[in-house]
Amino acid sequence: MKRSVRFPVPAALARLLDRRPVSTTLLRRLAYASIVANVAIVVTGGAVRLTASGLGCPTWPRCTDASYTTTAEMGVHGVIEFGNRLLTFAVGAIALATLLAVLAHRPRRAGLRPLAVAVFLGIPAQAVLGGITVLTDLNPWVVGLHFLASMAVIAAAYALWRRIVDPDGPAVPVVPGPLRTLARLTTAVSIAVLVVGTWVTGSGPHAGDHGAARNGLDPETISQVHADGVFLLIGLSVALVLALRAVGAAGPARAALVLVAVELGQGLIGFVQYFTHLPGVLVAAHMLGSCLVLLATLAVLWSTRERRPVAGDPVAPPAEQRVPAAV
Repeated sequence: MKRSVRFPVPAALARLLDRRPVSTTLLRRLAYASIVANVAIVVTGGAVRLTASGLGCPTWPRCTDASYTTTAEMGVHGVIEFGNRLLTFAVGAIALATLLAVLAHRPRRAGLRPLAVAVFLGIPAQAVLGGITVLTDLNPWVVGLHFLASMAVIAAAYALWRRIVDPDGPAVPVVPGPLRTLARLTTAVSIAVLVVGTWVTGSGPHAGDHGAARNGLDPETISQVHADGVFLLIGLSVALVLALRAVGAAGPARAALVLVAVELGQGLIGFVQYFTHLPGVLVAAHMLGSCLVLLATLAVLWSTRERRPVAGDPVAPPAEQRVPAAV
């Protein structure tokens, strides 16, 4: 039998949490806030790069060799970079509140704790990666890894949000096996498009600082590879919509239709920004769109199965309280 990962809680904290139980409604709101906060810091991190403020604080963890905070001599770039660093604490505070809410939620849900811990630990891990990007003078490969790590934290936060209203029984498919495979393939292509997107960014003009290096890839060639991946992703998503409708899977089909709509919007932004020479506002919108594509993809994958209560599980929430298939 597979054992669940356990994270021991100090006795004093456990007693305090027992006296302050957290409702499912509050827990869901905190988990949703964690998703929003992590998406927001991706966009603000992009703003740092788009304003050439990536080295506004030229070192890490201090802002300068002598100060943890920005100084007047560093100008607006220092303010922008330091402000983004401060936002990390806000995102971390939300993640900590969510983790404590999971621990205080009654009945206890063993499946929630690992996800809440993953989101919480992902914040300092992201801070360290951000520091490495500064210490490596905004190496484009490290910057890309920093973005992808943010996507992983967002995925964990989304899984937690959805898991809160799922019973603790095993996951049961609600669509035929080939369609589950198609959904997994679509997810894999979506992730690949995100990865290649970081290569496009690393080859383009928005380095985050005027002296930062580029990854050496030809921007036109790698942009074409990225566009080809987007066309494949849209094609797979449309196929999912049609196939799910054909088997009468209304909920998953709606989730797939939302995914197609998000992909088309993201693709439009991508083409416009390319042919208008990458204006900053559209690049920022494209980064937001990347987060939305990821969330919509996860919604499709999640909709192809459901968890059902088994004997001994905590009481599952009523069906009308469950999260809809699409975000």
